[in-house]
Amino acid sequence: MDVEINAKGVRLPGQLTLPETPGGVILFAHGSGSSRFSPRNRQVAETLNRAGLATLLFDLLTAHEHEVDSRTASLRFDIPLLGQRLTAAVDWLPRQEAVARLPVGLFGASTGAAAALMTAADRPRAVRAVVSRGGRPDLADDALPRVRAPTLLIVGGADEQVLALNRLAAHALKAEHRVEVVPGATHLFTEPGALEQVAELAAGWFTDHLPGNPAGATP
Repeated sequence: MDVEINAKGVRLPGQLTLPETPGGVILFAHGSGSSRFSPRNRQVAETLNRAGLATLLFDLLTAHEHEVDSRTASLRFDIPLLGQRLTAAVDWLPRQEAVARLPVGLFGASTGAAAALMTAADRPRAVRAVVSRGGRPDLADDALPRVRAPTLLIVGGADEQVLALNRLAAHALKAEHRVEVVPGATHLFTEPGALEQVAELAAGWFTDHLPGNPAGATP
């Protein structure tokens, strides 16, 4: 279903997908100029839906901001702004009857991973698990030690610079965490089967760490 999130007066369109008996709801934080229409995030979301999890994909930037960012690439690195927008979406969930009582997880890609970790640090009671895909958790900086949610950092084995940054960020995390390397995968996981591995890893992490996920659900 199409939804609209009010983030301090800014209206952000999104799409909420509900399986029959959701055991949690996963918010997606895109990055690097992407949007709720990201084919990679939508593919991961479909796997999560089959695993019994609701998903919310929404735009972190307005249409005008996206246009500016497409020219300047500036807003995609405005982690405080992206984090504030994602936090507004987390705060919006309890007012939606269909998902109000569901445990919340965050899935962040690229710079969206830093936003997800900032939101997890700012909403420790609400956010129960975090997954990063090819993310830049290092950009969350001093929020990292405040994160309480179990965090899975998924990185391509051939994405060497980002892998090094993820391992550096992992040292700053105090919560349960793991760095999972997809062998041979590059930053966007375009290799055959790579994104499927990401989706399965994410589904497993959320299934294991979100209370209330239906028993027996499989990715």
